[in-house]
Amino acid sequence: MRIIWITLLAVLMSGCGYNTFQTTDEQIKASWAEVLNQYQRRADLIPNLVNTVKGFAAQEQAVLLGVTEARARVGSIQATPELINDEQAFAKFQAAQGELTSALSRLMVIVENYPQLKSDANFRDLQAQLEGTENRITVARNRYIKAVQEYNVTVREFPTNLTAMLFGYKLKPSFTVENEKQISSPPAVDFAAPKAAVPSK
Repeated sequence: MRIIWITLLAVLMSGCGYNTFQTTDEQIKASWAEVLNQYQRRADLIPNLVNTVKGFAAQEQAVLLGVTEARARVGSIQATPELINDEQAFAKFQAAQGELTSALSRLMVIVENYPQLKSDANFRDLQAQLEGTENRITVARNRYIKAVQEYNVTVREFPTNLTAMLFGYKLKPSFTVENEKQISSPPAVDFAAPKAAVPSK
């Protein structure tokens, strides 16, 4: 009799979305881990990038400091797995990453004023790595968005919404439209040789 009840319960659970919750939740965790990996890759590039720029453009202290401070703010936020279940913490983390993206964009703009820096092999390699990382961040974020979307639809739909209420599954935060506009414009990478030097301000 007990086996029959267990079997019946399993059938009911599979039909009310319980298994879907398990699958989509794991997809979200895996996708988020990849987002964090790519963000960390970017953060790891920054010290060498800043030092290289400093060697050619030490007078650009405000921009260099802005990048360093933005990286520090990102590092001060503990990106635990639980962060994706806390909308406020998630928003704070993404705001910090957005500030870092903006700071890097400003850094890439001033690089245009330093032809010698642009032609430096080490800097060009760092630029290429940064561009590749920004592209990977975009791909990872898109995967996360899709995983969250599937999960959130399951939370809202009937009858799976009943399972969500029963087991405490709640909507998870995702990236906003503003986030996507920001991430869709990564720091520009221009390897073209300059026609003429532009004096720094």
